Amino acid sequence: MSERNSEQHPSRTVLLRGGEVHSPADPFATAMVVEGDRIAWVGEEGAADSFADGVDEVVHLDGALVTPAFTDAHVHTTATGLALTGLDLCGTATLADALDRIRAHAAGRPAGGVLLGHGWDASAWPEGRPPSRTELDAVAGGRPLYLTRVDVHSAVVSTALLDLVPGIRDRSGYHPEAPLTGDAHHAVRAAAYATVTPAQRAEAQAAALDRAASLGIGTVHECAGPEISSEDDFTALLARAAEGTGPRVIGYWAELIASAKEADRIRELGAHGAAGDLFADGSLGSHTAHLHAPYADAPPGCPGTPHTGTAHLDRDAVAAHVAACTEAGIQAGFHAIGDAALTAVTDGVRAAADRVGLARVRAARHRVEHAEMLTDATVAAFAELALTASVQPAFDAAWGGPDGMYAARLGAERAAGLNPFAALLKAGVPLALGSDSPVTPLDPWGTVRAAVFHRTRAHGISARAAFTAHTRGGWRAIGRDDAGVLVPGAPADYALWRTGDLVVQAPDERVERWSTDPRSGTPGLPDLTPGNDLPRCLRTVVAGRPVFDRPIE
Repeated sequence: MSERNSEQHPSRTVLLRGGEVHSPADPFATAMVVEGDRIAWVGEEGAADSFADGVDEVVHLDGALVTPAFTDAHVHTTATGLALTGLDLCGTATLADALDRIRAHAAGRPAGGVLLGHGWDASAWPEGRPPSRTELDAVAGGRPLYLTRVDVHSAVVSTALLDLVPGIRDRSGYHPEAPLTGDAHHAVRAAAYATVTPAQRAEAQAAALDRAASLGIGTVHECAGPEISSEDDFTALLARAAEGTGPRVIGYWAELIASAKEADRIRELGAHGAAGDLFADGSLGSHTAHLHAPYADAPPGCPGTPHTGTAHLDRDAVAAHVAACTEAGIQAGFHAIGDAALTAVTDGVRAAADRVGLARVRAARHRVEHAEMLTDATVAAFAELALTASVQPAFDAAWGGPDGMYAARLGAERAAGLNPFAALLKAGVPLALGSDSPVTPLDPWGTVRAAVFHRTRAHGISARAAFTAHTRGGWRAIGRDDAGVLVPGAPADYALWRTGDLVVQAPDERVERWSTDPRSGTPGLPDLTPGNDLPRCLRTVVAGRPVFDRPIE
C-alpha cells in the first residue's frame, strides 16, 4: 500500500455547504467539514454557520452531490494508460475497421519500435474471426506488433514479434493461425512490454491515474505480477502514487509463495498481498477459463474438439499459498472465472483452513478476482471462508444476455448463471467492485448501473448495495472498515458530482425502483436507469487534497 506524503501539504480545514452529502451519519446532510485528511463533521445547513468563521476555505456546492470517492478494486494501470495513449481497438465494429486502425497507428509511429495495442473482440465482428498473422504483417509493415484480446488472456501478433522470442513455437499455447494463449502469450507479452521505455511507462501511468481521478475514483487496486507486468513497473507506480498528487494505489503482486521468506519479498516490493491476478485459470472469451463441462463452442484452431479450458493451479497449490500467506499475515488471492477453477480455489482455501485454522483464514480476508461462474456450493464456500468477491459488473453488461459472448461460449442456460451478485450478497459475501481496466473502461457509475440492471434480472442488486461495494467495499477488501464512507473520523476521500434528482433504486421491476420520500431516512443516489445521463465529476479529493478539479457550475 502506497503511503502519501503529508508533509508537502499542510493541514487545512474546509467547509462544504449547500449540497447533498451522502452519509449514513445523517441522511439529510447538506454540509461537511474536513480537517486535514479526515472528515470532522457531517450535518445540516443550519449548523454549518457555526463552522464558517473558523475554516480555511468554504466550498459552496450549489446543490452538488458529495459522496465517498470510488475505489476500483481491479486495475492494470500501465496497460490502461497505454490503451489511453496508444492503439485502442475497443469498440471496433468489424475486422476491417480494426485493420484500418492498426494501419493508421503504424503509419503514425516512429520506425524501429514494437507496436502495442489492445481491445479486439472477434465475437462482436461480423467476420467472426481475429486478424490473421498475414493480415497483421501487412498492416504493420513488417514491424513487431502485439495486440491483446479485450480480456487480455490471448493475443494476436505479427511474425516480426514472434521472431524476437526464441523457441516461441515450442511453447504451450502457441497456435500457427490462432491467437496465442498460455506460456506462448506470456512470452510474447514480456518481449513486447520490455520495449516500453521508462518515459513511456510514466506517461501511461499518469494518463491512467488522471483518468481515474477525473471519474471520482480515489483509490485503485493495482493487480500486478510476474506474468502481467514487471517489478520495475510495479514499484514505479507505487512510488508515483506515494507523491500524493493522484489517487491512492493499493498494490497486489500475483506470485505464489510457500514460506515466510517469500512473504517478506512480497512486502519489500510494497505489495499489500500475494493476490490479484494469480491465475487459477484464464478467461471465457479466450476459451481458457477452466470449466467442469466443455465449452459449447470450440476454440479457434480446434474445431469439433471438446474443450474445458486451462487449469493453472490445483487444490494443493491453492492450499499451500493460502496457508503461507495466512501465517505471514498477508492477503492471498486468485483470479478464478470458470466453475472448475472456483471449485479448486474454494477447496484449496478450505484445506488451508484445516491446516492453519478457520478463524485465521477468515480474519485474513483473502480475495478472489472475477468469480463469475459460481455455483450454490462455491457461493456457500465464499461465505464460510470469508472470501471477498472482487467482481466486475461491466463484464455482464458487455458479454451477458441470451445473445452475448457468454451464451456463445457456454450455452444460454449456463451463461444465465454468471455473475450472481444478489446470491453473493444474500449469503453474506463481501463485494468489491472494479473494472479490470483496460478489459472494461474505468467507469464507476456505469459499473454501479451494470450491477443494478444485470442482464439476468435475478442477479441484480440495489443501487445502494452496488454503490457501497464500489466505495466502502474496496476498503474492506484491504482490511479497512473505517473508510469509504463520509462519517466523522473517516479518511477525507470524496468526490463532488453534478447530477439530477436523487432516488432510492432497487434492481427488480417487481419492486418500486425509487422513492424520494425523505421519511425513509435512506440517503439517495442518482437515478441510474439506462438512458439517463450519469453524474459528472466536479472534484475528486484524496486524503483532503484535490487530485481533480472542474469548476462548480
